[in-house]
Amino acid sequence: MSEEIATIEEERPNWKALIPFIVFVVFYVGLSIIAKDFYKIPMPVAFIVASATAMLSNRKMTLQKKMDVYAAGMGNVDIMTMCLIFILAGVFAKVAKEMGAVEATVNLALNFIPVRLLICGMFLVACFISLSVGTSVGTVVALAPIAGGISQSCGISIGVVLGAVVGGAMFGDNLSMISDTTIAATRTQNVAMNQKFYANLKIVVPAAFMTMALYLLFASSENVTPEVKAVTGTDVVKIIPYLAVLILALCGMNVMALLLFGAVFAGCIGLSIKSFDFFGFLKGAGDGALSMSETLIVALLSGGLLKVIRQNGGIGYLMQVIERHIDGRRGGEFGIALLVAAVNIFTANNTVAIVIAGPIAKEISDRYGIAPARSASILDATSCVIQGIIPYGAQILVAVSLAGVTVSALQLLSYLWYPYMLGLFLILAIASGFPKIKTAKAA
Repeated sequence: MSEEIATIEEERPNWKALIPFIVFVVFYVGLSIIAKDFYKIPMPVAFIVASATAMLSNRKMTLQKKMDVYAAGMGNVDIMTMCLIFILAGVFAKVAKEMGAVEATVNLALNFIPVRLLICGMFLVACFISLSVGTSVGTVVALAPIAGGISQSCGISIGVVLGAVVGGAMFGDNLSMISDTTIAATRTQNVAMNQKFYANLKIVVPAAFMTMALYLLFASSENVTPEVKAVTGTDVVKIIPYLAVLILALCGMNVMALLLFGAVFAGCIGLSIKSFDFFGFLKGAGDGALSMSETLIVALLSGGLLKVIRQNGGIGYLMQVIERHIDGRRGGEFGIALLVAAVNIFTANNTVAIVIAGPIAKEISDRYGIAPARSASILDATSCVIQGIIPYGAQILVAVSLAGVTVSALQLLSYLWYPYMLGLFLILAIASGFPKIKTAKAA
């Protein structure tokens, strides 16, 4: 079948090929607005509806051929590789959590925060945890209750504390080697993770320092510190898998080998300190793999849908529209940022936004000579900016629901200093062409 698919020529640019995507947006966003809950509508269902619409388009092609094209898109090597990485990331994250690494990391970090740097410290803790565990939502889940306690005991605005937690969570979501967004961005742009990391680092570090300066100037506290447990030797042992994964990833270790090693390493530590028995380890690994099921389904369905849209001329039409507003490499970079931002606003999921916008961004980067590491960096950073400020995003919704203090998602928008700073420095980086990056080797 693959040889037959390869011989099918793409249709001429045609806006009608984008109708399935329009159906996806209307179905998902429209029903979510009606339900007043952007997580009421399952993302896979929205993709199934859009995919069914795609099967009804382009009467020149038989239904069987369209199904073959769709299946070929689902089975694309990049999509399948991404899915395997997602599974291993889920296994590592769950095993490490069951072993007690998340709680140990939170407790260890909080023990070393000076009182006068409490809010800035919360931001740094969230940065470290999210960078280690690779999930912004998991970081918010771990720290939001603590943020609520700090607000109540220290008399600090809950918005400021939660803003620090959400901002730090998005810092790691953008940079972590095991983050879904990093995986999706690097795979769609065909670039090594460490190359994208170093490209991103030069943009996010100034944003993080500016955010820290703002917290030191306007959100310092000298009142009461939250109650934390004393650090034990076991706590130190429990964070070793996170440190090992981070160090090995920076050294350029293959991501799949890295995640598999991390899961086994965390499992061995968990067994040695009796956090679980052997069957508990296996259950944690299984639960971790299953926890990525929705992400896997969305990746597969989006791959098939995009293949059909591309086949029918939709991607060609988008390229034509984008090119009218692109003038050289700088325009191409702004085009990539605007594309992923728009998709993220509609889907409220930065990983899905990158999966959808990634293939188009790859074509733009190839055409205008944008280094893969830079396009991946722009994709990831932009999606994290948007995801960190939309009031119906999972991060903000989880933060306000777990804080234990009355606060609305809209109230939190005034205190999301890091996402705003990241957005500002990203715009400046694109406008100035900083940092300069040579075309990198493929991953």
